[in-house]
Amino acid sequence: MNKGRSRGGKGRTHGAARSAAVVPVDAPFQKNEEVTVDIIGLTHDGEGVGRADGYTLFIQGALPGERVRVKVMKVKKQYGYAKLEELMLSSPSRIEPPCDIYKECGGCQLQHFDYPAQLEWKRQHVVDNLMRIGKLSVAGEGRAVDGESASTGIVVRKTVGMDEPWRYRNKAAVPVGASSADGGLLAGFYARGSHRIIDMDDCLIQHEHNDEVIRVVKRIGRELGAAPYNEETGRGVLRHVMARTGVVTGEIMVVLVTNGRKLPLVESWIERIRRELPAVKSIIQNVNERDTNVIFGDDTFVLWGSEVIYDELDGIRFAISARSFYQVNPAQTVALYRKAVEYAGLTGTETVIDAYCGIGTISLFLARQAGRVYGVEIVPEAIEDAARNAALNGITNASFEAGPAEVVIPRWRKEGITADVIVVDPPRKGCDPALLETILSMQPERVVYVSCNPSTLARDLRVLEDGGYKTVDVVPVDMFPWTVHVECVVRLYRE
Repeated sequence: MNKGRSRGGKGRTHGAARSAAVVPVDAPFQKNEEVTVDIIGLTHDGEGVGRADGYTLFIQGALPGERVRVKVMKVKKQYGYAKLEELMLSSPSRIEPPCDIYKECGGCQLQHFDYPAQLEWKRQHVVDNLMRIGKLSVAGEGRAVDGESASTGIVVRKTVGMDEPWRYRNKAAVPVGASSADGGLLAGFYARGSHRIIDMDDCLIQHEHNDEVIRVVKRIGRELGAAPYNEETGRGVLRHVMARTGVVTGEIMVVLVTNGRKLPLVESWIERIRRELPAVKSIIQNVNERDTNVIFGDDTFVLWGSEVIYDELDGIRFAISARSFYQVNPAQTVALYRKAVEYAGLTGTETVIDAYCGIGTISLFLARQAGRVYGVEIVPEAIEDAARNAALNGITNASFEAGPAEVVIPRWRKEGITADVIVVDPPRKGCDPALLETILSMQPERVVYVSCNPSTLARDLRVLEDGGYKTVDVVPVDMFPWTVHVECVVRLYRE
């Protein structure tokens, strides 16, 4: 594989897109026109960035270093979108996607890109965001080095990948709909950029148990005559099916999301699921009657079995309910959290605050090496799960409170709780600005930032740097192989 060319193209991706957005040129092409372009990078969505006559085209399925013939589909003044028609010069990193429905399904974006090249691109994507959005200095100016001194800039390590990057997801949540051919029930992921369901029986990034649950539930639904939900009319019963698998324990949860409390033939549903899926420990119904893209409604009922299933991460046992946030890639979660604990620099005496603690996953990892851990999370049900998980593992030096971190942590400070280390693991939108201000006012010695979005990470690191912290290390972790997503663990010290 030509790593130099692949890395160089990816490093220029955002620069190309940015310059195209500010150069006041008229589009040189018209819709449906065919044109040959050279691909110089990838966008954060995994689209190829092509340049022709000074104009930028975004092309799904194209890779850096390729020359392609495309059909222009949409034209704007500064940029446009095109459809890949012919590969004239193929990248050495291009592979044949193993999934039969990859070109239709929107679940993965990078199955045509070989795995080592994906890991390089994800690292470069992080570097680009740190430099472009955060205006931060990166050691080696983007070269994948692991031994440079932090004095030359932030060290962005090589992406931590998987030895076997398939079958890693422990949770599947798929919409249910009706086949346009015969009206029969189908379930699968949406096609790219639409709400058209691509029927799926086998997903190569899902645990095999999840695939089996989806297949069985579809079959039962068809045989029981279950009416699939119709987004346009708001009618129908079955909206989504979710499967959770405890990878270590082998326990399975099945969640049926319905458009109303009544599930016709509910006893038959229970009997059939239990008979055809013997490993199932929990059958749950969630009710969502709202006109929304959000999967879950507010009301959840146990139809049969336990309210939770159990799994383990690095020897810590977790109770997982239907709506718990629990990382979907357990092997990489262990790598991610071990690095977070390492960056916390714990000796056994420190007080640690875990903002956005969820069900206590990072908190309990930290508690094994800290003096005291305080977790805060805005979702009350998650805090109940966190307390239950601490008790389940006999961990007594961790406590949890529900509420906004930017409100609870300042109150803790007034009560005399000061942190040596603060760990944040926010959603994709990043940290609340008030929480960043709280961190700066509390002045912990170290901050560990766990991020699922490089752009908001870069924005927040800029705020922390301006407030007196120094970003030292960033480790990208590939939690979602074959997709464009990447997580990071970041170590900061107070200067």
